[in-house]
Amino acid sequence: MTVTLHEGVRVRGLSRSFGDRTVLDRVDLDIAPGEFVALLGASGSGKSTLLRALGGLDPQAGGDLGLPDRKAVVYQEHRLLPWARVWKNVVLGVKGPDLKARAVAALTEVGLKDRAEAWPLTLSGGESQRVALARALVRTPQLLLLDEPFGALDALTRMKAQELVADLWAEHRPAVLLVTHDVEEALLLADRALLLADGRLAEEITVDLPRPRALDHPDFVALRRRLLSGLGVEKENR
Repeated sequence: MTVTLHEGVRVRGLSRSFGDRTVLDRVDLDIAPGEFVALLGASGSGKSTLLRALGGLDPQAGGDLGLPDRKAVVYQEHRLLPWARVWKNVVLGVKGPDLKARAVAALTEVGLKDRAEAWPLTLSGGESQRVALARALVRTPQLLLLDEPFGALDALTRMKAQELVADLWAEHRPAVLLVTHDVEEALLLADRALLLADGRLAEEITVDLPRPRALDHPDFVALRRRLLSGLGVEKENR
């Protein structure tokens, strides 16, 4: 895998196999600076594999990757260190002066300034995920990779987390790749939705809807139906 610096994301011929199973088969992908892209596909289709390659976490992947220098990843599991205060979790691995001030600034953006000195085990699931977002923000990423970050949250907390991500993206404008199984989440947040199937990007859908987006808008409903069909779900259960 060859990695070069790039303002957005430019991937050419990204491939990854596990034994005799090809998960990614010469994938090409472009994400413009500041663009929000959602990636959907069946379980095991290679979504997280692609995201890990973009994050520089899979040296076995092959292809040419043009990526920004500053990247951050937020996972479904918040992965906070229980023995470190919240603010120290936020700046874990970050170097430079004024680390606590930088951590508090990031926590303020996600609404957790007053929890800077708390222990992670005292946080709710939603708060823990907001700390994970603050940990990404403090790195001022040009590329933000979100690997099903709301999957473990209850429905109401998930909605609030989606709104927070939308607001943070609008404020900072990194390029974003969101891996998700949730069609509505993809359409609420993304500029484009990509479907991954058989190791290739099988379909691209532009989400040209004004923000904030309404679930009952006719164009939203039509895009939702199109995405579900692309995922092999012909009938809606709602």
